Amino acid sequence: MTEAKERIEEEAEAYRGDSEQPLGGYALVVAGYVALVSAGVVTARATGRRGAAPDVGPWDLALMGLTTHKLSRLLAKDPVTSPLRAFFTRFRGVSGPSELKEEVRGEGGRRAVGELVTCPFCTAQWVATAYVFGLAFAPGLTRSAGAVFSAVAVSDWLQFGYARLQQAQE
Repeated sequence: MTEAKERIEEEAEAYRGDSEQPLGGYALVVAGYVALVSAGVVTARATGRRGAAPDVGPWDLALMGLTTHKLSRLLAKDPVTSPLRAFFTRFRGVSGPSELKEEVRGEGGRRAVGELVTCPFCTAQWVATAYVFGLAFAPGLTRSAGAVFSAVAVSDWLQFGYARLQQAQE
């Protein structure tokens, strides 16, 4: 083992302490994110696409926020998307209406990816980034898909509000 690698492992162990933090797995997840973003930027430049950021106005930002919220929860918690998480998680029950409680399993990269795909806050970064690239490569389709997910997010909130009003009447 090289001296630099030994030093990195010592620092990782000192950071982790008694926890099971898969720092190497986290590093791989971050590297994957950077690689995908870099590939997207290179592809955008090679195909003559401008960046999406100058075209993002207040309505796009609102649509993007609602879409990111809904899609990240759908990917991280929805029963229908559980097959996407199954390799990284263990089913532990229901955590709320139409949401599963899952325990991350494995170690290293598997555990790090499991933590990513079960955390809507973590997944949101990836979803928002994909949305920005969607605006650069296929703005109409991206806004249409965003409208669908945004409508579902608003509908969910209305469903919760309606259920709460019903409970208050009982």
